[in-house]
Amino acid sequence: MRRPSEHPGRVRRFSPAERWVHRTTAALMGLCLAGAACLYLPPLAELVGRRRLVVTLHEWSGLLLPAPALAGLVSRAFRADLRRLNRFGPHDRTWLRSALRPGRRTDGRPAGKFNAGQKLYAGWAAGAALVMLGTGLLMWFTGLAPLVWRTGATFVHDWLALALAVVLAGHVTKALGDPEARRGMRTGSVDGAWAAREHPLWRPDRHET
Repeated sequence: MRRPSEHPGRVRRFSPAERWVHRTTAALMGLCLAGAACLYLPPLAELVGRRRLVVTLHEWSGLLLPAPALAGLVSRAFRADLRRLNRFGPHDRTWLRSALRPGRRTDGRPAGKFNAGQKLYAGWAAGAALVMLGTGLLMWFTGLAPLVWRTGATFVHDWLALALAVVLAGHVTKALGDPEARRGMRTGSVDGAWAAREHPLWRPDRHET
């Protein structure tokens, strides 16, 4: 099999289904966080108004958040990438050690289709979304649990939302600093030289172990 650097031009990175899942999830997450900001920050609440509508949009965008990923399971490419994201090997530990050392060259960071940072982010974001969904349901349907549970759920929901906003801001910042990665998510393909440099263990032509 040819290495990414041996591919002329661009190589395929994401299928249309994967890009749809990413965009739809991003839109729902953005709507959910925007609604939260309008509910908890007084200046935004006064500016936007219509609190009941904001609450409804926040609740339903959060409830629908898992839907794109569930729908994406019909895609073989999406399922294959989920398996890649769930595998953490020795090269991922090497990538993390290199990333945590200031000034370390990026060519010392071995990565398959997804690097260790992307795997950690995906796992954390998925777990956080599920916790947010569970605590949100306890807050929405007040008859599901006693008051002490709902109080705890509110505390976890609020602070985890703040943490999620910070992590998402970091994710967006990293994406803004890598135009080729954004192009890959937007068009489905990336430059072969970029793939060889940033993901040297990735082989576009065959299944990744």
